[in-house]
Amino acid sequence: MCRNIKILFNFDPPTTVEEIHAASLQFVRKITGIQKPSKSNERLFLQAIDEIDGISERLLRSLETSAPPKSREEEAR
Repeated sequence: MCRNIKILFNFDPPTTVEEIHAASLQFVRKITGIQKPSKSNERLFLQAIDEIDGISERLLRSLETSAPPKSREEEAR
């Protein structure tokens, strides 16, 4: 799996839109093997990122847990 994609669920403060977007970008780069798309593929590349953003945000906002929120500082260590 992509090492740059971090766990985004159950943090305090909650995951930001920017963090979800960065993970979506990394995912699309990983599965396509493309870091920067050509002009002919750019629209599809960006569309895929947008769709994954939306799906990921809905999933993260919908999940439930009884575990206490994680601290970003503790996870970084």
